[in-house]
Amino acid sequence: MSSLLHITNGDSLTDRLKSLELKGDIITWREMLCEGKTLTNVGSESFWKTRFEFLNKNYKVSKSWFVEKTLKEYRSLCNHKQQDQIVLWFEYDLFCQINMLAVISWLKTHRKYANISLVCSGDEDDTDKMYGLGEVSDEKLLELYENRKELSMNDIEYADYVWQLYCSDNPIRLENLTDFKNYQYDYLSEAIKAHLKRFPTIKNGLNDVENHVLQLSFDKKPKSKRELLRTVLTNQGVYGFGDSQFERIITNLKPLYSSFNPVRLTKKGKEILDGKTSYYSSIQDNDAYLGGALKYNFLYNTESDRILKL
Repeated sequence: MSSLLHITNGDSLTDRLKSLELKGDIITWREMLCEGKTLTNVGSESFWKTRFEFLNKNYKVSKSWFVEKTLKEYRSLCNHKQQDQIVLWFEYDLFCQINMLAVISWLKTHRKYANISLVCSGDEDDTDKMYGLGEVSDEKLLELYENRKELSMNDIEYADYVWQLYCSDNPIRLENLTDFKNYQYDYLSEAIKAHLKRFPTIKNGLNDVENHVLQLSFDKKPKSKRELLRTVLTNQGVYGFGDSQFERIITNLKPLYSSFNPVRLTKKGKEILDGKTSYYSSIQDNDAYLGGALKYNFLYNTESDRILKL
């Protein structure tokens, strides 16, 4: 009889799987590797040290919280050595896809003998809506589980390769990947495109997400910061970010707002949004990493959809 382990993308899904009484143990992967510096050797001491430093500095995550929530769960994963059937539960968005790559890279090194399969939600009906695992019915969730994709050694090696590129100091190598369709990852191509658009644009020094926040501020004219946050969360496309991530983005853009109650841009904010001037020198942060690359060492050309090294 084979033993089973589920690795989920978050606590709410873990609770839901428990309520569905699926066989097997459940581990929750509590990280946001789409932000901050990442190292290729997932789970190593240097990896966790780098992650804690980023989360502590940018999100005020305390050491005790990090140990209790992230490291304890990771150690539990390390201790689950006997399971030879491992099921990964991740969604279509950038947040989930990057975490998924890291987990598969870890499994490739530490669980060579395991049979790994993937449950991934996204395009689930005839509408344009993309569904997170938390947004589908119990019946649909079980159907996705029954139809999960078994990952071949090629699939696993490819995910590990993309992870190595994500952690490299040059995102241009990611841009040259064109063979996603040969592997079992339906949403990885779009997630990587979204990742590359997080480098500052030539147009105004802001990236795709930052420009989107400004555009929504101007177009929707939210009545408060809370309403702006709600608007951004529900209109974010493929990023899959949470409240705290957008709070941080809005804080970085604060000088471009004359008011948050109601939400209004300054004259300069509007000029930057229109591409008449650049905010690059004001927002540039020499410690900001996306994966292994320094964010402000590269520019994104929105016309050619290519990355340039400065």
